[in-house]
Amino acid sequence: MTASPVGSRANLLEFDLEGLAAFCETLGEKRFRATQLFRWIHHRGARDFDQMSDLAKSLREKLKTTACIEGLPVLSQHESADGTIKWLFDVRDGNAVEAVFIPEDDRGTLCVSSQAGCAVGCRFCSTGHQGFSRNLTAGEIVAQLWFAEHFLRRHLDTGERVISNVVMMGMGEPLQNYSALVPALRVMLDDHGYGLSRRRVTVSTSGVVPMMDRLGQDCPVALAVSLHAPNDDLRDNLVPLNRKYPLAELLDACNRYLEHAPRDFITFEYCMLDGVNDQPEHARQLIELVRHHAGRGVSCKLNLIPFNPFPQSGLTRSPNTRVVAFAKLLSDAGIVTTVRKTRGDDIDAACGQLAGDVKDRTRVGERIAQQRTVMLKPVPVGAGAKET
Repeated sequence: MTASPVGSRANLLEFDLEGLAAFCETLGEKRFRATQLFRWIHHRGARDFDQMSDLAKSLREKLKTTACIEGLPVLSQHESADGTIKWLFDVRDGNAVEAVFIPEDDRGTLCVSSQAGCAVGCRFCSTGHQGFSRNLTAGEIVAQLWFAEHFLRRHLDTGERVISNVVMMGMGEPLQNYSALVPALRVMLDDHGYGLSRRRVTVSTSGVVPMMDRLGQDCPVALAVSLHAPNDDLRDNLVPLNRKYPLAELLDACNRYLEHAPRDFITFEYCMLDGVNDQPEHARQLIELVRHHAGRGVSCKLNLIPFNPFPQSGLTRSPNTRVVAFAKLLSDAGIVTTVRKTRGDDIDAACGQLAGDVKDRTRVGERIAQQRTVMLKPVPVGAGAKET
C-alpha cells in the first residue's frame, strides 16, 4: 500500500501491516516494531507517538519527523431517533463522504464509503445522482472505521469492540476502487488491526464482473450484489452497469465467487420500487433466475429493501403489503428472503440516501438529469419485453 503524504510525512493509516513493516524497515527498524505500531493505531486509536510507551524513544522520535496518524476531519454528526449515527467527513478538494453506524442488539454495523460520489448512476441511489469526483485512498477508507470505532468506545465508555460488522455499502462502487479497497479490507481483517471475520465484512457491488473474480482470489469476504431486477431489460434501466455485464455474466461470476467466499451464499439486494419491479410476475422471474440459471441456479439470500425516497429520483416506495406479498412468493419457492428494516431515514442515513457533498467533475449527475426527461415507466414484465 502506498502512503499518501501529509506534508512530507507518511500517513500511517494508509498502510496495511505489510506496508507498515516495509515503512519501518526504511527507518532501520525490525518488523516486530510494525506490529506494535499497528496495534497502537488500530486497537487503541492512538495518534500521538508519545503515547506509544513500549516503542523505543529513538523510534518515536523518528516517527515524529517521518510519519503521522491523520484521520478525516468531521464536518457534521447526526443521530437518528433509532440510534443510528451518520458522519460527514471532509476528504479535501471540496468533497465530503458519509459513513453510518447502525446499532442492533447483537451487532454494531458500520457502513463505509469507498468513493466521493459514484459513476454507476443507479436510478434509485442518491449518491449516483450527485455524480463522481474521485476514489478514496485506502487510508481514507480505513479512517472512517478508525474514527467511528474509537469515538464510539469513548462515547459508550467501553473498552470492548463496538463495531462488529463493516459493510462497504456507503458512497461509491467499491470494486471500481479496487487498488484501495483490498488493502483497506486487510486492515479490517488483520488480528492486529480490527480482527473482523471475513463473514462480517461485506463488499457490495453493482456487478463489476472482472473485479468480483479478482476479489475472490485476493481477499474473499462476504459479497452483496445489487440486483434490483429479474431481467436485463429492466436492469439496464435501473442499473446501467448491466449493459456491460448482463445478468447471465453476473450470475456466472457469483457462482465463481462462491468457490472462495467465506459464506455459502451471495446476498442479492433488491430495492422495491412502486410499479417498477415489484409485481408478482417480477417475483416469478426472479425465482426462475436464481434457481435455474445455467441449470443450477445461485446459492443466495434475497434482501428486499424498501426504497428510501429522495427528491430527484422520480420514484416511490412499494406499499408494505406489496413488499410482504413479494417476499412470500420468494419464501414459498424456498428462497431465504428478508425485508431490510429501514434505519436512520430521519437523518437521510438509510440505504440509497447517502449523498455527501461531491463536485461532479465527470458530469454524471448532469447526464442523469437529462435522462430524467424520459421518466421511468413501469417496465413490461414479460421476459422479452422492451422498455418504451
